[in-house]
Amino acid sequence: MRLIDENGNQCGIISLEKAQEMANEASLDLVEIASNTNPPVCKILNFGKYKYDKERQKKINKKKQHVVNVKEIRLRPNTDKHDLVIKINKAQKFLLKGDKLKVTIMFRGREFMRQEAGYDLLNNVKDVLSEISVVDKEPNMQGRRLSLILSPK
Repeated sequence: MRLIDENGNQCGIISLEKAQEMANEASLDLVEIASNTNPPVCKILNFGKYKYDKERQKKINKKKQHVVNVKEIRLRPNTDKHDLVIKINKAQKFLLKGDKLKVTIMFRGREFMRQEAGYDLLNNVKDVLSEISVVDKEPNMQGRRLSLILSPK
């Protein structure tokens, strides 16, 4: 096996017994780094510290990643203007916070016959929020729901 000592210097190709003896002299562990190479690569190191450093790096990477949430605002085709203004203000807060936004219009009963009112409402919302958002997915029907997905600029 190819051996790397605790300082990172290559010791060359050494037998397993000799490598184990060198690790015991240094009171450290012999760890196989790359098993699928020919010959396999082993390193003399403190395995507890090695595992700790790996876990710590995972936590740091996890902390740095950004999770994208999708917030949803539900409307009806006959939503009043004042209620619509309140919903749009809430949508702006979601977008400015960095979340994606799904605007859904739900149709009930005979409202389903006037789908163009839903498309008009969605286009109105899209125009109002156009300064701070970009359309991810154009309006489309899914059963009795009409949806639009926006993401922040």
